[in-house]
Amino acid sequence: MQYLDDKSFVMLRWILCGLIAAHGWTRLLDGGITPFGSWLDSQGLPAGLMLAWVITLFEIVGTLLLAMRVWVLWLCLAFAALYLVGIYLVHAPAGWFVVGPGRNGAEYSVLLIACLLMVGVRHYCRQYQDEAQDEESSKA
Repeated sequence: MQYLDDKSFVMLRWILCGLIAAHGWTRLLDGGITPFGSWLDSQGLPAGLMLAWVITLFEIVGTLLLAMRVWVLWLCLAFAALYLVGIYLVHAPAGWFVVGPGRNGAEYSVLLIACLLMVGVRHYCRQYQDEAQDEESSKA
């Protein structure tokens, strides 16, 4: 059963990587960085274009690192923080639902954040558990 549990979290991590990378790659390839930067400027954020580039590259490079299990907890926390800001700036004012009774709401971002936190915490706990077992094995 442990094997299936571990594989489920690997699959969830890879799915998250694909979903998040799609944001960055689409913005990069469709010429969306400059409009995104202008929008960030309009929200009162400093250096909107530079911030748009940083976010876009983070979504691309960060997901590659996450897929390779590098800095899993920290990347999950950073992505969760990024999408929390997105909820505050964009999605919460539009309501809850992405489609149906509403448009552009927060539900998808909340789901991403919940999954990111689950993956990050799971990875951290598993890593801590493995280190504890290694330490105990070396004492025996």
